[in-house]
Amino acid sequence: MSGSRCQTLYPFSGERHRQGLRFAAGELLTLLQVPDGGWWEGQKEDGLRGWFPASYVQLLEKPRKVTSQPGEDSLNCPLPPGWQSYMSPQGHRYYVNTFTNETTWERPSSVPGTPRSPGSQKSAVPAANGYHTPVTPMHQMEPGHMSLRKPSGDPQSPGSPRVPRRLARESSRTINCVTFPHPDTMQEQQLLKPTEWSYCDYFWADKKDPQGNNTVSGFEILLQKQLKGKQMQKEMAEFVRERIKIEEEYAKNLSKLSQNSLAAQEEGTLGEAWAQLKKSLADEAEVHLKFSSKLQSEVEKPLLNFRENFKKDMKKYDHHIADLRKQLASRYTAVEKARKALTERQKDLEMKTQQLEIKLSNKAEEEIKKARRKSTQAGDDLMRCVDLYNQAQSKWFEEMVTSTLELERLEVERVEMIRQHLCQYTQLRHETDMFNQSTIDPVDQLLQKVEPAKDRELWVQEHKTGDIRPVDMEI
Repeated sequence: MSGSRCQTLYPFSGERHRQGLRFAAGELLTLLQVPDGGWWEGQKEDGLRGWFPASYVQLLEKPRKVTSQPGEDSLNCPLPPGWQSYMSPQGHRYYVNTFTNETTWERPSSVPGTPRSPGSQKSAVPAANGYHTPVTPMHQMEPGHMSLRKPSGDPQSPGSPRVPRRLARESSRTINCVTFPHPDTMQEQQLLKPTEWSYCDYFWADKKDPQGNNTVSGFEILLQKQLKGKQMQKEMAEFVRERIKIEEEYAKNLSKLSQNSLAAQEEGTLGEAWAQLKKSLADEAEVHLKFSSKLQSEVEKPLLNFRENFKKDMKKYDHHIADLRKQLASRYTAVEKARKALTERQKDLEMKTQQLEIKLSNKAEEEIKKARRKSTQAGDDLMRCVDLYNQAQSKWFEEMVTSTLELERLEVERVEMIRQHLCQYTQLRHETDMFNQSTIDPVDQLLQKVEPAKDRELWVQEHKTGDIRPVDMEI
């Protein structure tokens, strides 16, 4: 950043919902937090706070690379390959391994197997767009003043060790292109709907399929449940259809049986009861026909017609979330590509800086300035890609919450609808039983009136041949 131009910087993580911090070149801020994933938190003199990338940070006190003098470092031996000696702003000597980013207060030994003292401390030294940022080990770092600016062509401390990716991401981890808090450092998250087992709280991660070969997204699992529910609803309608067929067939057989002439010649009170029983079969057949008709109109059809376009609607949800997930994956790929480009630029800057130490020349200095500009540009590209990724992930997050809650509502609606129509089935069944009972009541009444003696009297009166009995013959 040059001149008095200001710039607004925004949070690196979606969890840091704080306003971006505007600042001018060279403005002093107070460091509030140690580097975290390449982003620092600072406070201006007027009390405003915000997050900004480490690439915009330059501590007011720079470390000095130390040239060993005779009698200084132990054994007066050269440092092992890759190690550089620096002096901290407090006047303490420390050492940086430019290959592994390891730092230590103890002078590394070039003699294999030489032990280090138990008090040695290590840390990884952060880098900002290819610049070695002078800090003490992280657990000893204290808040202090610093100046914010984009790196310029001013000479910086040599070495420019690179930030290990595991340190830059220690507060989070990315799984299938989705960034989650790291389990070792994450704070407890409050559920969106803590009093319910809501879809929107439990389906963010992907899951391996039963075969263990592929992964299935949490949203896909919810869609599969919705489609399974629709299939179950269809099978219930088929079940009711079979019940209707049974009722229709039963009614047909009852009607046919009621017209059978068997025992039609039965007479008397028993004959009347028998005739009423046959008539009740015809009445019962009518009841079952009405029952089957109501099952079809009040149970089967509603089950079949409920959400006729359900599968089409589910495909819309699936395609929408899948497109957002693809966009997120594309943004993540761009971040990784930008991160790789930044690493390469840092390596190039480190190599040219080491060459300058060996041989000073105007050409080498120009190449370093050029490498620094490229490294700065790579850092800016990475920040832009990370910002686009976070925007894509936020959009996916919002749509996931909205869509999962809608699927939850649809599931409740489906279950309630089925419950209501099954209650209608049981109600119709009770009504059928009552109608059947009404058809059998007259039969019961006539059967109570059957009197064998009466029937005999009536039959005798109708069919008698004479009441004079035979007598003995006389000789």
